[in-house]
Amino acid sequence: MLIKAAINGGRSKREHPSIPITPDEQAAAVVECFAAGASAIHLHVRSTSGDESLSDPDVARTLRAVRIGAPGVPVGVTTGAWIVPDPSLRLRLIEEWTELPDFASVNFNEAGAVELAQLLISRGVAIEAGLCDAVAAANLLNSTLVQRCMRILLEPQEQELESALDVVKGIESTLDRAGIELPRLLLHGTEATAWPVMREAINRGYDIRIGFEDTLLLPDGAMAATNAELVSKAKRLALPGGAI
Repeated sequence: MLIKAAINGGRSKREHPSIPITPDEQAAAVVECFAAGASAIHLHVRSTSGDESLSDPDVARTLRAVRIGAPGVPVGVTTGAWIVPDPSLRLRLIEEWTELPDFASVNFNEAGAVELAQLLISRGVAIEAGLCDAVAAANLLNSTLVQRCMRILLEPQEQELESALDVVKGIESTLDRAGIELPRLLLHGTEATAWPVMREAINRGYDIRIGFEDTLLLPDGAMAATNAELVSKAKRLALPGGAI
């Protein structure tokens, strides 16, 4: 089972002093998460002002720092449309990347997702297809790119567990109707559902994700000190007999 660490998302240090923002902070978090049991990393690149960024200098600076600190660890980045809402501009920025991540997450509920995924694949960047609902799943299937993805992310945003699992069921049903062999599936929740959805993912044999992007809290409600503490807890829960 793969454990992916999502180390920062769009959070700021106002939310938690240990949110990694600078390239060096992100590199240190990657090293700690890998040591704690993560086998892949998802991060949000930041500009020198701390804002999320898709610009080449920021992407290159971050990836170089991470790879110096943690050589060989698979590192992926977000391509979220909230960072650059204009699909054409977003595509142009990503075309300019000189330092490429190992993989990138593409949200198939966003405008321009198919073109963006095609660009990344053409440049040798593996794709994680982010599916927040059944419509996004249908968009992925209609793109004919599903079998070129390295992984499919089931990412319900609902904060009630029952509602989140209903959304997951809709995504799974849409994918099942396609009748094709699918890439690996990773299931994760956010905030209130982060740990309960992880339990469901483990029970289903799916890959899992945890980190400050998804929650600041441990399963008992206490504040986590670091991303690595969250990863360590997830690793223990994934062991046979592990329980939240």
